[in-house]
Amino acid sequence: MASELAQINVGRTLYPLDDPRMDGFTGRLDAVNALAEAAPGFVWRLQSDSGNATDIKVSDDPQFIVNLSVWRDAEALFDFVYRTRHREVMVQRRQWFEPPKGVFQALWWVPAGHRPTPQEGLAAIARLEAEGPTPAAFSFKQRFAPPEAQGGAAEGLDPAPWCVGWS
Repeated sequence: MASELAQINVGRTLYPLDDPRMDGFTGRLDAVNALAEAAPGFVWRLQSDSGNATDIKVSDDPQFIVNLSVWRDAEALFDFVYRTRHREVMVQRRQWFEPPKGVFQALWWVPAGHRPTPQEGLAAIARLEAEGPTPAAFSFKQRFAPPEAQGGAAEGLDPAPWCVGWS
């Protein structure tokens, strides 16, 4: 079975999302989401009825937000993140987000058509933090080929026990 690349990144905003100091971030969400959806290799992104994921709560902390998406492969995701206007937002992220205290992004392979949950994504972050890069959770710096290229099949991540402390 073919695999697709899931990615999650998380952050804690410096201010509540409705604070005017967050306007530079929140005011660009629709454009960045549209850019992602039009990017070669984009498959899916987590979103609520609002059209983005900032109001999907995965923590008791109202300023902790999650971004979760699925891509054809790491190259397509890398191109979107670092070679489009998305990069402009990333360069300014310190205006809106606390510096990360640990792993804040993880990549992992899922079966084609699978739509990972935020809990799966948080499990991938926790796993990457605990074990370092493995085929089950990795980063752009140390990537792993899809499971079918390694003679296996992609599997979803079981949120337990890796999500301890995230909910």
